[in-house]
Amino acid sequence: MSERLPEIAIRGATVEDARAIHGLIRELAETVGPAGRFRSTVGQYLKHGSSANPLFEALVAEGDDGVVGVVLYFYTFSSWFGEPGVYVQDLVVTRAARGQGLGEKLLHELVRVAHRREATHMRLAVDCNNTGAMRFYERCGLANIESDFIYGIEGDEFLRLGGML
Repeated sequence: MSERLPEIAIRGATVEDARAIHGLIRELAETVGPAGRFRSTVGQYLKHGSSANPLFEALVAEGDDGVVGVVLYFYTFSSWFGEPGVYVQDLVVTRAARGQGLGEKLLHELVRVAHRREATHMRLAVDCNNTGAMRFYERCGLANIESDFIYGIEGDEFLRLGGML
């Protein structure tokens, strides 16, 4: 007799999901990121994700054991395309829930949601050491554009650039 897979629902995240989302993203950061880079708090997720003008949105995959996956995203605008897009900041599925197609289901639902907001494209970045994620995104039809390098600045250097230090 084969084991029945649990029912998983994909839905928009609510404030009640902030702790679970934070935990999933912390798990991802501990797996692929440099030690100490993950500094966000649940409070920051609540502040920036549930304000009158939220800076991000999320979809979650939820089963009998709670939230087992998340895609955290925000909307962008391409000055080259002249059209809105969606940027995937993080996509995480718990190790225990992998292999059920949840990552792909989260992306499919995100495309449907973003299309209703007139988005015509999706972008994301993958950690250069996360070859499993690279293979996953390629299986989903995303391509390595290779035309952009990602640059960043933070902390005191960020403030100095703005003339605030």
